[in-house]
Amino acid sequence: MQIIGNTISGHRDGIYFEFVTHSVIWRNLSFKNLRYGLHFMFSNDDAYITNTFENNGAGVAVMFSHGVKMFNNYFKENWGDAAYGLLLKEINDSYIEGNHFEKNTSAIYAEGANRIVIQKNVFRNNGWAFKIQASCMDVTLVQNNFLGNTFDVGTNGSLVLNHFDRNYWDKYEGYDLNRDHIGDVPYRPVSMYSMIVERNPPSMILFHSLIVSLMDKSEKVIPSLTPENLKDEHPLMKPLPL
Repeated sequence: MQIIGNTISGHRDGIYFEFVTHSVIWRNLSFKNLRYGLHFMFSNDDAYITNTFENNGAGVAVMFSHGVKMFNNYFKENWGDAAYGLLLKEINDSYIEGNHFEKNTSAIYAEGANRIVIQKNVFRNNGWAFKIQASCMDVTLVQNNFLGNTFDVGTNGSLVLNHFDRNYWDKYEGYDLNRDHIGDVPYRPVSMYSMIVERNPPSMILFHSLIVSLMDKSEKVIPSLTPENLKDEHPLMKPLPL
């Protein structure tokens, strides 16, 4: 299949793939669909490139698939209680590179995702930039920009079997004494407050309060709730030109 240069709006799912392999979705605009702008089920070794998914119930869902390549797409303004820019569920051996996630409730939500490379993407002004559940393994998050998100990373467990490295985080408050453009202390993107909100959503009403700031500051010094090994060992001091 080759799906190229279409404008799609007003459907339940803008594009729906089920048991479709070795196909390309390129340069489409999928907006204001009731559920997903693009939906994959049991579809392997496909690619979707340079598409825009805007103001859908959720941008894209990739489920029960492997070998999916997701390059240079825009995920914008997919808002709602269960809205995601990109939903990954039971997906393996796939690549997410060069995408822009802007103003989504959750830019990426990953559950049961394994051996995924997330590289050179921009996460800007989302509620949650990246929600990664404890069921994910061998997810590599490198060389991405995190800018103006309410929460950079959220998780529901303490065991972390994934790799975060050389990302730019605008909330990083570390220093660079040797001026190699890499922070000298690791950055822990999961805040104590985000863990509390994950377990008790109504606590979001305390956002920007003094007590929340104090909790997060103390957690950075002596981690207790947040996963100890979920950290970026080499945070960048300046955003990448993506």
